[in-house]
Amino acid sequence: MADQNESIPAQEQAAAQDPAAQQNAQLLALLHRLFGEAAFTDVEQPYGLLTATTTREQIHGIIEGLQKDEELQLNFLTTMCGMHFPEKKDQELGMVYHLHSLTRNIRLRLKIFFPIADPVAPTLTDLYSAANWMEREAFDFYGIIFPGHPNLIRILNVEDMDYHPMRKEYALEDGTREDKTDLFFGR
Repeated sequence: MADQNESIPAQEQAAAQDPAAQQNAQLLALLHRLFGEAAFTDVEQPYGLLTATTTREQIHGIIEGLQKDEELQLNFLTTMCGMHFPEKKDQELGMVYHLHSLTRNIRLRLKIFFPIADPVAPTLTDLYSAANWMEREAFDFYGIIFPGHPNLIRILNVEDMDYHPMRKEYALEDGTREDKTDLFFGR
């Protein structure tokens, strides 16, 4: 990691020598060229992985374009999962998509956010077969609905369950327990 006292040109030069940073810069330029700069917000590179946020209205078209692009060949949906941030007004729920090009060794993380009152995200089952079970998991645990999904039912929990257990709506521990001593746990 660059020293805090190091000059900005030296940091830029170090980034220019980092192959992952160069690849991410090229990928971001290509994304902007294909879909426009306005399509992506909150662009960052945690742990060297290019991450960008877009909208649920654009996500299907973007992922379809990336899958079909001959230069990128992002043809593998590594992960797709739900998120819940109750403190983010009108963006409480979200989805994360990890795309990977096996032939070019390119990775990309895309995110979308939407209100919990409208828990709908577009299905990717028409693009990736693997999206089937991942969308069922997001539905099961977060209550996210994927219109057009071929079999959107719970995958791990019982069908008659009337809540979504991964939402941060319940306390992690029972506050009424008296049989537990916190003496040795620093609480």
